[in-house]
Amino acid sequence: MKFVTFQYDDNSEPRFGFKKDDQIIDIVYASDWFHQSKNDSRFLDIPSSLKEALGDWTANFEKIKELDMALSNHDLLLVSEGEFQVATLETNVRLLPPVTNPRSFRDFYAFEQHVRSARKLRGLDMHPDWFKIPIFYFSNPVALYGDKAEIPYPLGTDELDFELEFAIIIANGGSNISIDNAKNFIGGYTICNDWSARDLQREEMAMNLGPAKGKDFATSFGPYMVTPDELENDWDENGKLHLRMTCHVNGKLVSDGNTNDLYHSFGKMIERASMNTKLLPGDYFGSGTVGTGCILELRPENTGGWIKKGDVVKMEIEQMGILENKIV
Repeated sequence: MKFVTFQYDDNSEPRFGFKKDDQIIDIVYASDWFHQSKNDSRFLDIPSSLKEALGDWTANFEKIKELDMALSNHDLLLVSEGEFQVATLETNVRLLPPVTNPRSFRDFYAFEQHVRSARKLRGLDMHPDWFKIPIFYFSNPVALYGDKAEIPYPLGTDELDFELEFAIIIANGGSNISIDNAKNFIGGYTICNDWSARDLQREEMAMNLGPAKGKDFATSFGPYMVTPDELENDWDENGKLHLRMTCHVNGKLVSDGNTNDLYHSFGKMIERASMNTKLLPGDYFGSGTVGTGCILELRPENTGGWIKKGDVVKMEIEQMGILENKIV
């Protein structure tokens, strides 16, 4: 399934739903409608947000799948709960990040091609420990944007860049999770654009304390949280996920990579990150940038320069949808 957090308009409260064909199903309204019209109360205890639902994801996901099946024989655009429609065309809603208020966002550095290219630009060879440890930094969990959101151009930079990544959203939560059990803690996958101010980042990295101010102004996630069962046929015999990842800037293809180039698996990331601490439902884990997935790696002279005000950046990953933003 593909789960969303959405608004009916810019001033309405965020809602929890899932995608069904070209429609978005409002889970709370659908549950209320079943209760009122069918005298069926079994869906009323589904939480009203994706983050809450992820807290007991095994049970809640099964119940939402039951709800989906129960709705299958109805013309949902004609079904309403009071004055509220159970289903709305996706084109008529505003999609927010799948989880709008995570407690944390860890971004990893797990694609070898990008790491090699970035280190070479700084005159560095690959560190041998990179192959042993999936490393990450903490980014800003309150500066998140969804699909079609406008991204304010950050102050103090002349080198704005995108980073083409994919991410997982943590389900259930836990500590000291083994790699063999890690799949039980993946609620789903989403596209991630880790916006970067390269000149600000360059100042910080010289002092060996991470890229914080170069990253903390914006990250885009979405458009959906895609559950692992949707991707069952996209894994190979070596446990690699094969999905094409592309980024277009103003309609021009700039980046073209694949998820199968990921060196460290998300299972290994979960094991490392959960050691001596607790992962919480709704936390994001970014993959790091896929090879060719940013201007820094490709070089601005080869891509038409850094990102500018008015540019439209569109990322697409097979099976995960399209995440598009405009810089303003």
